[in-house]
Amino acid sequence: MPEQTIISSFSLRSDGNMSLCYGDTKDSMNNRKNFLSLLGIDYRDLICAKQSHETNIVYVREADKGKGALSYESAIPDADGLITDCKNLPLAVFSADCPSIFLYDYTLKAIGLIHAGWRSTKEHIAGKAVKLMQREFNTNPEELCADFGPAIRKCCYEVGSDFSASLDPGMIKRGNRYYFDLIGVNKKELLDSGIKEDNIFDPEICTSCSKDEFFSFRKEGKLCGRLISVMMLK
Repeated sequence: MPEQTIISSFSLRSDGNMSLCYGDTKDSMNNRKNFLSLLGIDYRDLICAKQSHETNIVYVREADKGKGALSYESAIPDADGLITDCKNLPLAVFSADCPSIFLYDYTLKAIGLIHAGWRSTKEHIAGKAVKLMQREFNTNPEELCADFGPAIRKCCYEVGSDFSASLDPGMIKRGNRYYFDLIGVNKKELLDSGIKEDNIFDPEICTSCSKDEFFSFRKEGKLCGRLISVMMLK
């Protein structure tokens, strides 16, 4: 069998809350340790960000290993995306409806992991991540693979009619109600960035429909936990 070059995964509700600042956090560190050990990742090496629903994406290196692993305060500030071409640096984002997007340059062996809530989506975070990988790694978008993590889908993501004029392409009207296609808008952003459609993978999991399996901020409110999406080059 060919040698595995990346690890990428996301957790389930049954794995427990992975956040150190949202929901019931008393078991979060142990939850991380147990989940990551199954992937062959030392939980103390995790690189996390203080996600701010913006578009700051950080190129992380060996010196960043462990930032945010043991405390929220030590996480990389004000970032919603991480990229690297260094091996054995596990990147993480946390979510409870917002999609995570995994990016993998299979030719140059570089990765990116982003948290694409509606505010970040509005400001084109997916496209900015691709451009940063082009600038830092000389990535060819045609040789990028992109995967979506679980997220609230257009079936459940109800918004107001004035949600945002700049997000109109993702707005869907059903009767007198409006819904937003968060995944659809991000997929278009990835396609417009040059990623081939055949290289974009969507598990089609709705966190709101499947709240027994995933955390959903829309269904549970401010006290809900967070799942973890993690990615690492080997």
